[in-house]
This record gives sequence, structure tokens and C-alpha cells, in this order.
Amino acid sequence: MPDNPTAPVILGNEPGSFPHGVLAERHPAIIRQVREAFPYEPRQQRALDALLANCTEGEVEPLPADAHDRELWEAWGMDAHAGRSWYDVPWLWSESWFYRRLLDAVGYFGPGPWQGIDPFRPSKLAELHSPATDEELAALDDLAARPAEEQARALLHGSLWGNRADLSFRLSAEGAEETTPVPGLVADDSERLWSLLDAAGGGTLCLVADNAGRELVPDLLLVAHLLAHGRIGRAVLHVKPHPYYVSDATPADVVDALRRLTAAGGAAAGYGRGLWTALSEGRLTLRAHPFSCSPLPYDRMPDDLRADFAPAAVTLVKGDLNYRRLVGDRHWPPTTPFADVTAHFPGPVAALRTLKSDVITGLTPETEAALVAAEGQRWRTGGTHALIQVRA
Repeated sequence: MPDNPTAPVILGNEPGSFPHGVLAERHPAIIRQVREAFPYEPRQQRALDALLANCTEGEVEPLPADAHDRELWEAWGMDAHAGRSWYDVPWLWSESWFYRRLLDAVGYFGPGPWQGIDPFRPSKLAELHSPATDEELAALDDLAARPAEEQARALLHGSLWGNRADLSFRLSAEGAEETTPVPGLVADDSERLWSLLDAAGGGTLCLVADNAGRELVPDLLLVAHLLAHGRIGRAVLHVKPHPYYVSDATPADVVDALRRLTAAGGAAAGYGRGLWTALSEGRLTLRAHPFSCSPLPYDRMPDDLRADFAPAAVTLVKGDLNYRRLVGDRHWPPTTPFADVTAHFPGPVAALRTLKSDVITGLTPETEAALVAAEGQRWRTGGTHALIQVRA
């Protein structure tokens, strides 16, 4: 990232903006969803009511003195933001703070009988065991008959598009979008990504995961393929240490996904067994660093996490939230070079992201102009476009 970035930090205080809508509408909806998912006790119901009032109309209130992670949040800016409206602090910080306080409200951090119960688990499991996931896994049987290179490309795009990734569709429609005026893939450095992996000769891949459920499964399938075909010798999967942003993956979600694969039969079960073995042998490792739930960009990462990423052949950063943290949650001009805003990262890095928020870098002027002409600014947040960007 430039030493003195001039692009303003994104706030949520502009009515009608996407960030304002998240704070004013999406967060209250999430509280309702969580309330309906479990038979929470009166104390938790009152805490959820208080959070709803505070996050929409109140000010940032510091964590209690005995909170287990108070020191972390002090280092992450809690005291500096205390007493300010949720809308007037950086949007990334405000969103992260919401999920931290939500877990407090439902008793996740305990002590008590609700300690450790993921308030988002019902929706994660519903997606993981949906008919759409059945279809996705069944498509792997056809994919297994394709050449290894074709498998790799299909699995990369499956990981990119997440729950919009239908492998059977991707296999039959490959290349079709290139004929459209504004392709779904607005930046494609995939060849550079493959070159990095091949040049490493069986090196380590770090994958910073995004969502659980049907989006985590394609990530795991990609890792399984790369391990099985020797394109990497080891994979490190970074997930969240606790529930975050509704659907972000935790270690428990990884285990759920592996069980889903191994129980599916066919090629999916083979992938699942391979991953299970890789975990037990140490070729696949899980990390759940506290900074993964931090409200700060990755240029502020601690030294021990930096040391994790530094030796990797490439770190694959998945999803919209991780992209915001990678490049900085700022109003960058879309043509700002991706290499400039990721120069802080300790090693080669690749971003796989479906566009679901305003932040974007690394576009050509022609691509930006075509997107704006076709869609105004809707392309930034609609989830209908994606990118693969690499900084070697």
C-alpha cells in the first residue's frame, strides 16, 4: 500500500450509500435472523434488543474491563472510536465491531450454557446440505474424467465464484462470457497464478478462506486437487477463530465441509478422503489467528502472521471482505494498480473475489468505462462480476 494513501477511508455515514445500508438495514436484519434461529433466553433477548438500539442509533461503547479480548480491541482502536456514532468510524471497523458485540449478546464467549454456540450455524448447515450442493458435488464425477489442467481451471473458477459456482455450468460455458460487452471476470491474472505455483515446484500455498458452507467446499476442492497433482507440497488454510460476518469459515466449518464431502460418494468422497488424510499428515494445516477477525487492513498485521505468509509460494486471498482488508477499505480510483496497494504483503499474493462492495483496484480504464456505461455503479456491489488479481 502507498506509504501515504490519499484515497479516503470508507465510512458508513452517507445515506443511500452501500455501507450506510449495511449498517442501517443489514445489521438489524441479521439480529432478527439470529433471534429466530435459536430459542435464546430472556437475558439474551434483552441483549439483542440493546445491540439493535446501539448499532443503529447509539455510540461505540468499550468492552467491559474483564472481556477476554479487551487488550486486542484496545490495540485495534476501540478507545479512539469510543463515544462516536457507528456511522462515523471506518466502515470496516464498524462492521467488525458489530459481530464482536453480537457474539457477546448471545453468550458465545460465556461463561454459561451458550458458550461456543455459533449463532450462524443453522444457515451454514442449511446451505452445506442443500440440493444445490448435491448438484455441485455430483458434477465432480464428470470433472474427474477431464484432463488435469482442465480440472484445475474449473476448480479455480469454482473457488472464485463461490456459491454462484455451478461446475457443470462452468464446464459447458467456458469462454462464452468473453463475447459479452462486459465480461463477468473484470480482471484475470490466472495465468500468472499458475506460473507462480509451477515455479515453486511443490511449495506452500496459503489460502485465506472467506465463507463457509457451499463457498468453502470449492476452496477445499481446489486445495485437494493441487495437493494430489503435486502442484503444491503443502497448504495452510487460514480461517476465522470464531463466527464472523455471518458465514465466514471457522475450524468447525472446515470439519463440517470435509464430512459433507466424504459422505457424498463418488469423486467428492475421494476429494474429502484426500483432504482428511492431508490434515492428519500435516500437508494441510489450519490456522485461526486472532487478527483474522480484526477490524484492520492487512498492512497492520502482526509479525507472527506476517511470518506465516512470507515463505509461501503464493497466498490466495478469498472473498470480498478479505479483499477490502488486503488493499485497504478506501475509495481507491478503480485504476489504482493492484501491485501498489498490495506492496505491503510479505510475499506473492493473489486475490479471488466476487465484487460485493465498493472497493476495487487494478482495472484498466477501458474495463472501468465499459462497466460504468453498462451498469452505472451497480457492478461494484451486485456480485455479478469477479476478479483474479496477482502481485508476484
